[in-house]
Amino acid sequence: MKKVFIAIMFLTAAMVQAQEDGGFGIKAGLNYGSNGDLSQNGQTIIDNPDENFGYHFGVFGKFDLGPIYLRPELSYTVLNSDYDSSALEVKKLDAPILVGFQVIGPLHVFAGPSFQYILDTELEDVDLQDVQEEFSIGLQIGVGVNIGNLGIDVRYERGLSENEAEFSNLGQLGGL
Repeated sequence: MKKVFIAIMFLTAAMVQAQEDGGFGIKAGLNYGSNGDLSQNGQTIIDNPDENFGYHFGVFGKFDLGPIYLRPELSYTVLNSDYDSSALEVKKLDAPILVGFQVIGPLHVFAGPSFQYILDTELEDVDLQDVQEEFSIGLQIGVGVNIGNLGIDVRYERGLSENEAEFSNLGQLGGL
């Protein structure tokens, strides 16, 4: 599998005691995006995925460093994409390390690298052999608002590395 582009918007709900002063908390939410085109040996074999919903849950810490904060996270994430002849599900661990800035009142912005470890990939009606690069790196940017102990974030993630897997039994994909 070639992961050329991953676009994920995260809608994250997080709860933590004394969130504005730092602390630890849990997070859960929905993501929306696609996993990109699928190729083998440099040739695209399935393209133009439909974006679909997935989910994530995990933990985070927030450490105030004066006017900015550091927010490391660890999440279990499931991404879904639909193709004309199949569906792809990717399960991974995400570990973003975000640097944020409180803009005004409860509004904050953040960005940082996201390190991912792919746990499992399932392509409907196709056998995927081992993913060559189980570790990948992305970049997240976003904006959020804190209301008491509840935080809501909207994020965009761009994959910075590619992943490939070997396909077998491609004949089941409508002649591919």
